[in-house]
Amino acid sequence: MMPHSNSSIKKQVYDRISYLGTVSKADLLNDFSLTSSSMTRLLDEMSSQGLIIVSGLGSSTGGRKPILFQTNPKYRYIFGLEISRIYSTLGLYDMHLNALSLTRWKMDVNMTPELLVDHVTKGARGFLSEHGILSGDVLGIGIGAVGPLDQKKGIILEPELFPAPSWTNVPICEMLEESLGIPAKLDNGANTALIGEHWVLRTENIQHALYVHAGVTIRSAMMSSGQILRGAVDTEGAVGQMIIQTDGPRLRGKGNYGALEAFVSMPSLEERVRTQLKIGRNSLLSGHSPDQVNFATLVDALSQGDPLVTEQFKETAAYLGIGLANLINALHPEYVILGGPLVSAHQLVFDISLEIAKKNTYHYPEYSPVFTQGVLTDEAVATGAAIMMLQEWEGN
Repeated sequence: MMPHSNSSIKKQVYDRISYLGTVSKADLLNDFSLTSSSMTRLLDEMSSQGLIIVSGLGSSTGGRKPILFQTNPKYRYIFGLEISRIYSTLGLYDMHLNALSLTRWKMDVNMTPELLVDHVTKGARGFLSEHGILSGDVLGIGIGAVGPLDQKKGIILEPELFPAPSWTNVPICEMLEESLGIPAKLDNGANTALIGEHWVLRTENIQHALYVHAGVTIRSAMMSSGQILRGAVDTEGAVGQMIIQTDGPRLRGKGNYGALEAFVSMPSLEERVRTQLKIGRNSLLSGHSPDQVNFATLVDALSQGDPLVTEQFKETAAYLGIGLANLINALHPEYVILGGPLVSAHQLVFDISLEIAKKNTYHYPEYSPVFTQGVLTDEAVATGAAIMMLQEWEGN
């Protein structure tokens, strides 16, 4: 039975209906220590408020068919915002987390925090106008951003490798609350991506899940007993500092020697290919100036089967597998979700990283986590940010 107080019981019942999708009163009585008449009164009150709606009748077990309830998708609306180093994404969602509208901006050298807030404000107002929604019907905006962060204060602290300057000590929640006039909540993007993927897979009742995002750096999040694990500080990018070769290189002259991110990241992959081209290796990219080679050109060459680029992607994937094995051996997840531009570049990255991870997982195959690229993929961070906002909503 779930504990409850009078002030919170309605929100708990609402969250349970939201989580299960469609429920009968009997389903809810299994979860809450309320009398049948008290539950009926509560459901009537929630129906009259428009929080929940009747969605049909269940199958009969001999008596009258039970009434089925679900949350009202149009009761309120939520924005979810991803702030990444490559692009940022804004989504408008209903209470069932259906994406009503999505837009994306490239994070180039001109995209300062002030300009992004301006884009988000105009984009959000455009969405509301398009769907005929009043700003008073919006719960707020959830933000999943590159860390490190001060989550409670809503500040992006000192993230590295943003193309534009001035992404330091950015009070992003305060800026968006002021421009949009709605509440804002912040978490790191790895956490919100995992929240999003876990929500989509909620019928599978996954308790322990690991999310790893491989892109400009390596970012990760972990869930245990259905809750995001939080340390003393926000360190979503710390997994990239895992040492996998004690006398190895450093990425851009920073961080640990032989760190995972020095082998598995877009900058390290670009650098390795440039080095090979400079010493005269044959490739589809041989006609390019090595310094002009970037991740987009590498993905294009990979799709054309270029042997040199394919070899370097395979090496990156193998090192990712080593990092995954280390995390899996320490954390023992039942579900491992891999995301990010490096993983989505080509199926071989996912396949090779899994092969290597499995070979180095203790007690495999008796212990065998499920590996997936997720369901939401590129929309996981923004969707999860909206879900975070919904979960922290007081239910009024």
